[in-house]
Amino acid sequence: MAAQSASVTTAPPPPTGFAQNASVTPALSAMAAANKLVNKIPPQSTLPPILSLHTHTHTHTHTHIRRADMRILHAPASVYATSKCSKPQFRDANFLEGRNLQSVIHDPRLSRRIVARRVCLTRRRVNSGSVKAASLEADASSMLTREAESDVLKALSQIIDPDFGTDIVSCGFVKDLLVDDASGEVSFRLELTTPACPVKDMFEQKANEVVAALPWVKNVNVTMSAQPAKQIFAAQLPAGLQTISNIIAVSSCKGGVGKSTVAVNLAYTLAGMGARVGIFDADVYGPSLPTMVSPENRLLEMNPEKKTIIPTEYMGVKMVSFGFAGQGRAIMRGPMVSGVINQLLTTTEWGELDYLVIDMPPGTGDIQLTLCQVVPLTAAVIVTTPQKLAFIDVAKGVRMFSKLKVPCVAVVENMCHFDADGKRFYPFGRGSGSQVVEQFGIPHLFDLPIRPTLSASGDSGMPEVVADPQGDVAEIFQNLGVCVVQQCAKIRQQVSTAVMYDKSIKAIKVKVPNSNEEFLLHPATVRRNDRSAQSVDEWTGEQKLQYGDIPEDIEPEEIRPMGNYAVSITWPDGFSQIAPYDQLQSMERLVDVPQPIPA
Repeated sequence: MAAQSASVTTAPPPPTGFAQNASVTPALSAMAAANKLVNKIPPQSTLPPILSLHTHTHTHTHTHIRRADMRILHAPASVYATSKCSKPQFRDANFLEGRNLQSVIHDPRLSRRIVARRVCLTRRRVNSGSVKAASLEADASSMLTREAESDVLKALSQIIDPDFGTDIVSCGFVKDLLVDDASGEVSFRLELTTPACPVKDMFEQKANEVVAALPWVKNVNVTMSAQPAKQIFAAQLPAGLQTISNIIAVSSCKGGVGKSTVAVNLAYTLAGMGARVGIFDADVYGPSLPTMVSPENRLLEMNPEKKTIIPTEYMGVKMVSFGFAGQGRAIMRGPMVSGVINQLLTTTEWGELDYLVIDMPPGTGDIQLTLCQVVPLTAAVIVTTPQKLAFIDVAKGVRMFSKLKVPCVAVVENMCHFDADGKRFYPFGRGSGSQVVEQFGIPHLFDLPIRPTLSASGDSGMPEVVADPQGDVAEIFQNLGVCVVQQCAKIRQQVSTAVMYDKSIKAIKVKVPNSNEEFLLHPATVRRNDRSAQSVDEWTGEQKLQYGDIPEDIEPEEIRPMGNYAVSITWPDGFSQIAPYDQLQSMERLVDVPQPIPA
């Protein structure tokens, strides 16, 4: 038998008496079925027919052919096995050991991947030593890996993100997918929008379960991570703000309602959820942060080389306040205050932050407008009390944020009630918070009770959620933190996809945030409706950009978000157009949707 060698030629006719063997016909049928099954997989190169293998010997030709062919037809390891081929080593070998080919072909537990692998491995042995065999092996391995990756992604697509309403594969969360089909090893990384994602544990558990349920998978390794902290439109911001993902304004437009208490406890709640957080105290006239927290270093430092401010830090949260500048409280006019706020906020080395919480000063004046214009606020949290007077001032603040296109995601009604003798009392009345929610359509309302510990923690320098993380107040702030995380993720998703250019239909798709309306615009129409000084005379209002100046086939080169209110569109001539959502909504729309252009 040592003298035998396998080769691939045109199948010779069976020897005399071979066809009379009763076991040949079923085996031939089974082999033909196997070949037909394997041929369903897209071939990478031309392969020999399954019955073209025969054995040459130096002596007793017919006898050896018959024995070899019989051995081939009944070999459980492979339809191409020969006496020279060693026993294949892979994980399905034990399962198939000792089974005849007919049962293998019709066994529903065997995927076509197993059959394909067996055939490809055996073909590799038949053609061992040749360049063609090496190429064949690489093509087969690549095909099986792609099929395995497709199986994993299909399984993961069953997991739906509750905030975005779509599966985690479409959201782009699945990264670094590695599949070893032979050993059954699968590893991948789930990159979420924020490390404070409230459903990250659920994602990890479900991902393990759905992938492990695949019949060929033996081990799953899931790694959780978060996207790098970065603003959607970072290039247009000061250097200090470019690596901050979300900026949250905590505002009341009225003093004494507990705004600073909410801001500080919200910041430490987000930090407890795993996020990188900073606090900016924007109240120059009466800074609260130095009283509510107790960092070791109570003075801001300067970086002499970069001429930037190094924030102080307390329990993992970075913070900047005019009270840490060694000046106490300021006595200065409005324009000077705006300059101080701008400098403190934009020249600070915040580093990478997932959330920057801004404790807004009372009112709707210069400081508030400066903050809203300089800083790309992601969202606002409104703080009020049950009194009607508080509602009047809060309503002004909500309208200001609405005009500046900053969405208000939650209302916190502070000091709303207390419990005594088994009863609940409302010393300041009821209904202010719910009235804000109903009138302005703010989706979430949180009630903060009157608690002596909450007030004492603000004076002691230890936030309540840190001092008593399992208490009732900490639970309320935990729910508020989850709400803020989810709403910010939705807003970022809406803003990043609000205006996009679809090259296949040569049209600009528009879906304004917080609106269910979606429409198409012709690129030339958008370009001709530019209202900047380059297109319209600022003094006379005369149209300088003429209709014929813009070609009909113009296409935008880039579309970038500009906060929550507009996009910046770069055109081939180098012009950068600022297009507010309100203006896009007023333009002439495409009624007849163009047919997609084949790629």
